[in-house]
Amino acid sequence: MHAPADPRVSWALPAPGALPRTAALEPLVTRVLAPNPSGMTLDGTNTYLVGDPGSGQAVVVDPGPDDPAHLAAVEEALAARDARCVAVLVTHHHGDHAEAAQPWGARFGAPVAAADVSVAGPRGRVLEPGEQLRLAGTTLGVVPTPGHTADHLAFRLESGAVLVGDHVLGRGTSVVTHPEGDVVAYLESLRRVLDLGPSALYCGHGPELTEDPAAVLDYYLAHRVFREAQLLAALVRGAGTVDALVADVYAAVPQALWPAAAESTRATLAKLAAEGHVEVDGDRVTLP
Repeated sequence: MHAPADPRVSWALPAPGALPRTAALEPLVTRVLAPNPSGMTLDGTNTYLVGDPGSGQAVVVDPGPDDPAHLAAVEEALAARDARCVAVLVTHHHGDHAEAAQPWGARFGAPVAAADVSVAGPRGRVLEPGEQLRLAGTTLGVVPTPGHTADHLAFRLESGAVLVGDHVLGRGTSVVTHPEGDVVAYLESLRRVLDLGPSALYCGHGPELTEDPAAVLDYYLAHRVFREAQLLAALVRGAGTVDALVADVYAAVPQALWPAAAESTRATLAKLAAEGHVEVDGDRVTLP
């Protein structure tokens, strides 16, 4: 089985590390890059300001780390939009997206909203799937996208673009860890976003994807099928533990990323086990 082709390879995307600190993506959206680059966060966390340019208001989506330099950059971007923050929305509870949510909500005097009450805080709002949030002169649709985490949300804009958090990355593929993540839910969520017919995917990490968002979502679905086939083939070759499977399937990936790959492998094995394709006993994996 051949690896699916990533359509982004031929696109004119910024090189790793070359994303500008602040960028206007469309009239509704400004992106501000947090200074937290890493192997997992790529260039850093993308914080988005969303609002009608004439409203004098903006929503901050995924404030990211509670970093003074990042806060200063976001406040500068708000000033450039002549807008004040009226709400803080969070796609999911991971710290690189949510750490600043409650501190910044308090600073801006703005409510925090997320799917998880621990992120929204005692004075925040727990969002429900399908809600239509009328904020900052525009409407954001709440799209349930569990899989990367159980509480993951995306936000669909009036322009047709979707803020996808960690559901889709600007480069590479998203990690679905075990036991926090759920591959079956993740695949369903990918199809849900695909069915929206997004005009663009504004990712939690990496560049925006505007050329052919549907092709990227199709690739993500095909990539998961390919990973399952790789794991089954590795088991046939004799790999009998999670570590052996990772060493086989992810041989071309830097070993620093293997711990994350192991968690993703466990999540995929849980799906395969539920379907009766493998048997898992701790770290031991066998074919039935």
